[in-house]
Order: sequence, then C-alpha cells, then structure tokens
Amino acid sequence: MIEKPILAIIVPCYNEEEVVNATYSALSDVLKPLIESGKIATNSYICFVDDGSKDTTWEIITKLSKENNLTKGLKLSRNFGHQAAIIAGLTKSEADIFITIDADLQDDVNTIYQMVDKYLEGFEIVYGVRNDRSSDGFFKRHISEFYYKLSTYLGVNGIYNHADFRLMSKKVVDILKNLQECNIYLRGLIPSLGFKSCSVYFSRKKRVAGTAKYNFFSSSALAIDGITSFSTTPLRLITILGFICFCIAVLMSIFSIISYIYLKNVQGWASLFISVYFLGGIQLLSVGIIGEYIGKIYKETKQRPKFLVEERIE
Repeated sequence: MIEKPILAIIVPCYNEEEVVNATYSALSDVLKPLIESGKIATNSYICFVDDGSKDTTWEIITKLSKENNLTKGLKLSRNFGHQAAIIAGLTKSEADIFITIDADLQDDVNTIYQMVDKYLEGFEIVYGVRNDRSSDGFFKRHISEFYYKLSTYLGVNGIYNHADFRLMSKKVVDILKNLQECNIYLRGLIPSLGFKSCSVYFSRKKRVAGTAKYNFFSSSALAIDGITSFSTTPLRLITILGFICFCIAVLMSIFSIISYIYLKNVQGWASLFISVYFLGGIQLLSVGIIGEYIGKIYKETKQRPKFLVEERIE
C-alpha cells in the first residue's frame, strides 16, 4: 500500500494580525477536502512562520495551534526577511510536499488542488503563476514587467509573473536545506535546480486586510539581490561600458587636437561639464555595482545563520 504524502503549507508572516485567522480559515478549507479525498495524509498541516512581528501575530498563531491540530508555528528571534522566513519554515518542517504561500491571501488558495494533482502526476516543482497583473497599479505593473525582462536578459533563470507561491517535493527541499549560501533569492534559486516542473495559473486577488509589507524600496532591494545573487553580467557590462567610454575619450581627443590645429577655437564649458558629470556618474554607478558583489562576498564569508528560532509550536 502506497503511503499518502504529508503536506506542509508554509506561511511567512510579518505583522499580519489582521489576516492570520482568515488565512488559517481559507487554507484549512482547502486542506480538509484534500485529506478527506485521500490525496494527502491526515497529519498534513499549516506552519505559520512569525518573522519577528511586533504586533499580536504570534499570540494568534499560538491560539490557533491550541484550538486545532492543523496548525504549527515557528517564531524567529527577529525580522530576518521574507526569503529567510520561507527557508526557516521549509528547514524546520517535516513533510513529503511543501507549499509556500503569503499570508495576505492574494494568491488563490484553490490553486493548491491543482498543485497537489500535478505532484501526484510526478512533478517535483509546481509554480503558481499569475495570469494577469490587472490588480496592480499602472506604475507597479510596468516596473514589474521591466524587472522580469531585465533579470532574464542579465541571466537570472526566473519564472515570469511568479513570486513565492509554489509546491516543492521533499527531494527539492532537502537540496535547499544543504545549500550554505546566505544570500537567498528563491525565485531565481529554485528554477536553477532543475527537476521536473510545471506551472499552474491563477488570478491574483486584492489583499484581505492589513497593508502590504513590500514597499518600493524593499521591492527594489529584493530585485537587486535577485540579479546580483545569480548573475555576473552587471560586472561584465561595467567592463564593456568602460571600453566604450575609453573609445569615446580617444575620439574626443582626436577631434580636439584637429579642431585646435585647424579651427583655432576653444571648446566651450558645456562639453567639459557634460564629460565630467557623465564619466563621474558612470564611475559611481560602477563602484556601486561592484560594492553590491563585495557586500555579498562579505556576508558569505561570515557564514552567519540565515535565521534563528526563538520558539516553536508542534
């Protein structure tokens, strides 16, 4: 007799007191039918990971775990970040199938049925992919599209319109557990692992309650981490840019000499200032990009833990 797989749904939370109860209700309404249909084991569960919340998120998780046997909890000692919270949940949970989903319920929980079916068909990774971005504002939609195209051009092996809603088998998660790198960007890391994978599509909903934890600056930081963690193309572009600037400088020097000999004129201040600011801007940008890579090397050499667990509820 083939044993039914245990499913663990990992939910990272940061100051989500307004939505945790609703998230549990929505996920349990999916989990129970899957158990009753015999597709997953009866000891499948939801694991909420409190990423250093400053509100009552952990108290609500504790209360839920006492009221039912579907809830487990993990409290990190401080805010380590969204990606680290997901890794913590995956690392500290025991299961055969793992699904990661955000607490805001913008990802359609009913897609989990399709994900489990795909796993039972033999897929090791199943990506939850948005079929449109109509729920986003004009600015966010176009910035996101630009980032996906840019990251693909720079060599990041990501899935278009996919965030962190995915299913992974135990085989995949075991490999993630053994990776020692500190700079984690799961959206690029997991596709790079290979394995048999597919995508299921859903329409993204509006947030049930509370406010988004990713603002423009935190989203930009994640985007930069994603590119610099998986591609050295920006460093190569600096070399190419430097060579282009050198060629331009040579041509300008030749033009200046010819102009001085034959035209007897003096170049204006405008060209001087433009040259200084142009080259200065390129130099500062190049130093900044190199600094991003050096910073990542610095973090990796320290080998500090990606997260620390303060409390755990089984």
